[in-house]
Amino acid sequence: MSLAIKVVTLFPEMIREVLSTSILGRAERQGQVTYEVLDIRDRAVDRHGTVDDAPYGGGAGMVLMAPPVVETVEAARSGDATPVLLMSAQGERLDEDLVLELAAQAAAAGELVLVCGHYKGVDQRVLDLLRPREVSIGDYVLTGGELPALVVIDALVRRLPGVLGNSESAENDSFTAALDGGLEGPWYTRPPEYRGLAVPEILISGHHANIERWRAERSRERTRERRPDLAAGRRRPPRDRDGGAGE
Repeated sequence: MSLAIKVVTLFPEMIREVLSTSILGRAERQGQVTYEVLDIRDRAVDRHGTVDDAPYGGGAGMVLMAPPVVETVEAARSGDATPVLLMSAQGERLDEDLVLELAAQAAAAGELVLVCGHYKGVDQRVLDLLRPREVSIGDYVLTGGELPALVVIDALVRRLPGVLGNSESAENDSFTAALDGGLEGPWYTRPPEYRGLAVPEILISGHHANIERWRAERSRERTRERRPDLAAGRRRPPRDRDGGAGE
């Protein structure tokens, strides 16, 4: 059964363009996932296409109105069991553990709805009525939730069985259990020498046990140098599955 991913946005063409390319597009063509992009403006509150307004109490910026967002999500999801994610700078920060958790939830439900905020944010009643899980891709603010939504989709889709040509490609990525939550080491391909820089001899030795040992050592070394926070916590404790912000 394919996973149905539905994106609620003010900029559908921005989403569709990315979802049709590379691994994301191939996954859809192979039937492993389906995409549906829903335009919030289709449920605007008036004939002028109004979907936002000034905040009550004053303040800069505009706020996405509750009716068009709530009604678009309700039309998108098959039932209350469908996970709904709201892209928000105030949400849980996306990491590999959260990706795996979201992937499992989406697979169990068979579909996933992602809501792209915009302007100042969404009316609080969107959160009160839909109870979405808020997800952030980092401690910074973007113009809208479209780019974060695409990041989440990419991270999830590449985890679907058969999407990547070799399942080990995902299983041995940085932050995965195979690397003890750390970073990947360096990679090399042809030519064997370029501008005086040669591929390490061990990688062309054909001794697979030694190669794996070398890669593990380089992984630990790179993690210590670039992400000492990960090195100190290896292996990171599993995410609390009983609760957390945004649930």
